[in-house]
Amino acid sequence: MIMITGGAYQGKLEFAKRQFSLAESDIMDGGSCDISVLRTARCICNYELAVKRLIAEGKDPLGFTDKLECEVVIMNEIGCGIIPLDKSEREWREATGRAGCMIAEKSETVYRVCCGIPKIIKGEKN
Repeated sequence: MIMITGGAYQGKLEFAKRQFSLAESDIMDGGSCDISVLRTARCICNYELAVKRLIAEGKDPLGFTDKLECEVVIMNEIGCGIIPLDKSEREWREATGRAGCMIAEKSETVYRVCCGIPKIIKGEKN
């Protein structure tokens, strides 16, 4: 597994497409695709939104994350900044952070993309 993380709109998806020769059909959007296809998708983008959807459906996002078998997971860093007042938003951020830790642990390589520039923070270039 490969994880790509970073802030919103930093070029994570574009980097993944180039680096791993991903076609549009290889990429599932965690915010809108059928949750059941995510486990085995070649690439998931916006995984943080999948976590939000799983929580809203009353499912365990960490149990789901533990069973991921996909090649590339792309997720925004959402834990920085002002702590939300809304409890559900705090719970989502907490679950997303924990899911990100699980994915990073399972990943051979973890990239952080900032301003379109990828930096390896775990492993070696694939």
